[in-house]
Amino acid sequence: MKRSLLTGLAAGWLALPMTAGADTPDDLQTLKRELAALKASYEARIGALEARIKAADTPPPASLGHHTTPTPMAPTPSNNAFNPAVSLVLQGAVSSYRRDPAAWTLPGFQMGRESGLKQEGFSLTETELTLSANVDDWFYGQSTLGLHEEDGTSVIEVEEAYLDTLSLPAGLAMRMGRFFSETGYLNTRHPHVWDFADAPLTSQAFLGKQYGDDGVRLTWLAPTDTYIQLGAELLAGKKFPGGGDNRRLLGDNRNLFVRVGSDIGRHQSVRIGLSHLRGSPTDRRSGDPHAEGGNEIFSFDGDSKLTAIDLVYKYQPSNRRGFVLQGEYFHRDEDGVINFSNAIGGALLPYAGTQQGFYVQGVLALQPRWRVGLRYDRLWSDNRLAVRNNTSGESGATLLDESNLLGDHDPYRWTLMTDYSRSDFSRIRLQYARDYSRPGAADDQFQLQYIMTLGAHGAHQY
Repeated sequence: MKRSLLTGLAAGWLALPMTAGADTPDDLQTLKRELAALKASYEARIGALEARIKAADTPPPASLGHHTTPTPMAPTPSNNAFNPAVSLVLQGAVSSYRRDPAAWTLPGFQMGRESGLKQEGFSLTETELTLSANVDDWFYGQSTLGLHEEDGTSVIEVEEAYLDTLSLPAGLAMRMGRFFSETGYLNTRHPHVWDFADAPLTSQAFLGKQYGDDGVRLTWLAPTDTYIQLGAELLAGKKFPGGGDNRRLLGDNRNLFVRVGSDIGRHQSVRIGLSHLRGSPTDRRSGDPHAEGGNEIFSFDGDSKLTAIDLVYKYQPSNRRGFVLQGEYFHRDEDGVINFSNAIGGALLPYAGTQQGFYVQGVLALQPRWRVGLRYDRLWSDNRLAVRNNTSGESGATLLDESNLLGDHDPYRWTLMTDYSRSDFSRIRLQYARDYSRPGAADDQFQLQYIMTLGAHGAHQY
């Protein structure tokens, strides 16, 4: 068909001079050049269509490497106008619980202010507006504004706002601004790409759900077939698990990490990560409703060392079908003092603790649009506390209990989810969790969630 169409075009084109009279040699040369250009354009368009058809018919590899992390494109010569890529992610949920979600807590752990369950009933969750563009051939910029509910009020905050370098030599790259720390695996992923409607217990307990801070990150990507990345972060330490008082010029928190990954054949890949975050929080306040309420405040001053190990395995034999196994383990050592204050006075609670936790989850895609997933979370702690200089009017036993750090119960949870994606830009998810985070009866937790993406949206990280 392609040959006959070209023949017809050529015949029609050559017939025009015959009806208009004889052409000069220069006219014939011009016609031949125009015909050659038309033929080349036609061949190129046919080739592009054939390539797209072939790509659609070929199962994608479960590749890790450089192709799975979105890379900013070099700007075109005309890229001097204000034309950033804009995307809006709409997320909402309706939630139901057997027990009071406002009293949800994790015994043995001082939680961040953003930790906790979604409010019961309808709620707006983590709606995000992202703008991104190349600044020039040296820098790429991105900013994400998040809209969420906090104590019944809609709050807008800058989740991320950073610059990435584009042209550092020898596999080096730098990020400057506000960003999610490379502590563990899930922390750098925005909630709309999570496989479950909520964060694992480990993220809630150790990172305040998601740890983002101001600072700088330097990474080095090894020039090897095996994916090897080393990195270091200097972070202000203003957000949980840091404290609110940034005392050092280069920040209070330091994070070192390494990522190693490899393809296993065409359809399988694996990635292993190790990170170590340490800092010296000052006045780190707990968001736990049992540890803070009204004029009663528990805050931590001391040293904190958090180590995380993560593993992700992916198997994808065909488009939209496959299996992902993912897990993280956290270990934290803390040493310092818990400061308690109320309307009457205060107390000091010398504190040293070791806290651990992990989650493991599997997500299976059997149909092009349907997935099912199962997750198991568990936490445990070994904390030592005492009460000194008590002028609060509370008994020592009451203060120890209200600190929520005694850890006489190990939180754990089972979560089952299924979701349906009409396209790459829409997802509806139903989730059920059997939650044993608190002592006493299990909490039956149901969530129906929607995630809708509008506008430009690049590929996600591995």
